[in-house]
Amino acid sequence: MIPILSADQVRQAEEAFWVRNPGVDLMARASSAVAEQARELLDRRRYDAAQSPVVVVAAGPGNNAGDALFAAAELEATVLVWAVTDQTHPAGLRAVLKAGGHLVSRTEALDALPEAALVIDGVAGIGSRRGLSETVERFATEARRRRVPVLAVDVPSGLAADRPGVPAPAFKAATTVTFIAHKLCQVAAPAAQHCGTTHLADIGVPVGEPQMWQVEPADLPAWYPWPDASSDKYSRGVVGLDTGSVRYPGAAVLGAAGALFTGVGMVRHAGVTEVADRVVDRWPSVVPGPGRVQAWVAGSGWQVDGEHREVAAARLDELCADGVPVVVDAGAVHVLPEHLPAGSLLTPHAGELATLLGVGRDQVEDDPVRHVRAAAARTGATVLLKGATQYVAEPSGRVLLALPGPAWAAQAGSGDVLAGACGALVAAGVRAPEAAVVAASLQALAGFAHPGPRPPEVLAQAFPEVIAGWTAAAGS
Repeated sequence: MIPILSADQVRQAEEAFWVRNPGVDLMARASSAVAEQARELLDRRRYDAAQSPVVVVAAGPGNNAGDALFAAAELEATVLVWAVTDQTHPAGLRAVLKAGGHLVSRTEALDALPEAALVIDGVAGIGSRRGLSETVERFATEARRRRVPVLAVDVPSGLAADRPGVPAPAFKAATTVTFIAHKLCQVAAPAAQHCGTTHLADIGVPVGEPQMWQVEPADLPAWYPWPDASSDKYSRGVVGLDTGSVRYPGAAVLGAAGALFTGVGMVRHAGVTEVADRVVDRWPSVVPGPGRVQAWVAGSGWQVDGEHREVAAARLDELCADGVPVVVDAGAVHVLPEHLPAGSLLTPHAGELATLLGVGRDQVEDDPVRHVRAAAARTGATVLLKGATQYVAEPSGRVLLALPGPAWAAQAGSGDVLAGACGALVAAGVRAPEAAVVAASLQALAGFAHPGPRPPEVLAQAFPEVIAGWTAAAGS
């Protein structure tokens, strides 16, 4: 897994490092990494070999600008420095000027963009707040219009390191060089698209004890519940589905597909007869009616409005009384009992999580990590917040980010399939956090393997080939 640190955690890591290593020049290490990436970007550009490439540095007042300026001083290029606040890192500026660079005005920096081979964004770094000043915004917009590649130092200015959104103007980088660890904006949509290719430079500072991690493909085989020669349908897990309704029977069919194609010993459907019949007609291996299970999936396709609310709450209470983990999806999130069985998992989207917490949806979308953690702490369950980036929070506060999927997956029914996949893994003995991450990542990988507008039940049938590709890594 890839550790993710907040801006405050990065500052703390730096301070702790300097206490132990007072003579180490971290800026020299950082600027060297920036210079290396700048050379790579310049090598990709075509320009007159008889002339030196033009590099424009937008430099703010802080240490981020120092990284950018010392890096620019190492380049074989015509370097133009625009100090965006009329003040910048003094030692970095002296190094650029000594190397033959030039300090220019905002107008001169703008005028240079048509001939520029590279822009280095050293405006703000991890201290960046969302949005840019009017003058910097115009420069960033013009660089983008001219298709001048931007190399961002640590974080593209205009993004907030700890937020996934892009609600205000920001630099859009071709490459971002970051230090110590990745930041949320570099891995979470839509901000990650503004970071381009993120290169993590090792400057020797330990990451400490991260509480947030980006899952990698290599992590998934270790968490998947592989069968062996001693396995039977019961030892592989039995998942019970109480999903769908007469009004929304498709949710039950989709959830069963998610469970079946993720891999589980048996799928039961214990919903109303009319719905269970639809499920069995589509998937004959599903067993209708109640019975012993190792996990329940509840809520997908339930009606919880008006007179249906009390019935839904009573049914969820009854399922929880079994004492096995419950995957609580969709409307059932709104009728939670006071206590959920140990190992349970909630799978809300942003609107459902907002209702659970009594906040606005926009607040959840603005700061998903804080809100998914709050939900996990409040309910004592693992919480999977669905969306373009999918966050899995444990009550302890640890957060895992599932692998991202293609935008094609944003369609009705995907969440029903995901709930069934989560239930299958929990029933097979996988801890709820890992079950949620594997299920969400599996769905994402299937989407990339089969691009295009494929319905969620079709993508579910591609799960086995993705899982089969993990066997070598798992040694199966």
